[in-house]
Amino acid sequence: MVKILVVDDEADLEILIKQKFRKRIREGEMEFSFALNGRIALEMLEENPDIDLILSDINMPEMDGLTLLSKVKEKHSLLKTVIISAYGDMENIRTAMNLGAFDFITKPVDFRDLEITLEKTIQYRNQIKSTLKALRENNILKMYVDETVLNFMGNKELESSLMENEVIEASVAFIDLVAFTKISENEEPNVVVGLLNDYFDLMVKEIIEEAGSVDKFIGDAVMAVFQGEDHFARALRASLAIRTKINEMPVFSEENNFKPQVSIGINSGEMVSGNIGSKSLRRLDYTVIGDAVNVAARLQTAAKPGEILVLEKNASPVMTEFSFREIGEIKMKNKTHPVKVLEVVSSIA
Repeated sequence: MVKILVVDDEADLEILIKQKFRKRIREGEMEFSFALNGRIALEMLEENPDIDLILSDINMPEMDGLTLLSKVKEKHSLLKTVIISAYGDMENIRTAMNLGAFDFITKPVDFRDLEITLEKTIQYRNQIKSTLKALRENNILKMYVDETVLNFMGNKELESSLMENEVIEASVAFIDLVAFTKISENEEPNVVVGLLNDYFDLMVKEIIEEAGSVDKFIGDAVMAVFQGEDHFARALRASLAIRTKINEMPVFSEENNFKPQVSIGINSGEMVSGNIGSKSLRRLDYTVIGDAVNVAARLQTAAKPGEILVLEKNASPVMTEFSFREIGEIKMKNKTHPVKVLEVVSSIA
């Protein structure tokens, strides 16, 4: 239903409008309200914020139509007004249009012309509403989908690109909140979720600071991907910053004695980037997969609280930027030979 406010001091106009639009009123397509001047109209707008458009005369007592237009423009910028007036000279028309009138109809009213004008105004109003809805939905989508995904899909034909992928050189970091399940066992779910979101927010800020992207949240862990120039060094800097910030956070409670710490595994190499999932079910996950990703996950599993583990072979190019401590060789699942692992200690200023 379209809600229309008619502002005119001529009582006869109310009778005519109700008569001319009776079929559409009866069928619930339109609902009309009436005000005798601009002041009353503003009061009605405050009480009925869902009014869609205004039909207003110019010459009225207490507050004229042009003053009403200026007030509506200030407080209800999306509300459209059509002026209906016997004063159809160019000066009044230009003044009304400059104040934001959508259209101008002269009296005596040609109701066929009025109906066409209403349809045009309603169509425009629907377009505006649709655009605002799309913007809101897009903003909500951005909360759930990483910008990398939106950029990837925005540059392609959607249906043909659903299962496309590409091979990239990148670094992946798995960042896990150590022993967070202690809180889950003893606190209310809303407390657990709120606290976890606070920790995640801290991590994400540092990831974004180093131009990384959050691939996904996995329980109480974050998977982050770093692409482009110096991606491995940026992954290390982000992880060091996260560890420092988390270590600075206080004990959560005396009862749980939970002190937040992270264990991190980082690996660099070639991986496949693209949509993984079921096209028929329309359930997809834009992610990176490959041996390099698996190794990063296993490095995180091997890391103790507070440790950031990397492969020795990846650390060689950044030895002048970071200090490392040798961990030794560790055996990884599905790996024939042990791998040499280092702990990232700090950044060298």
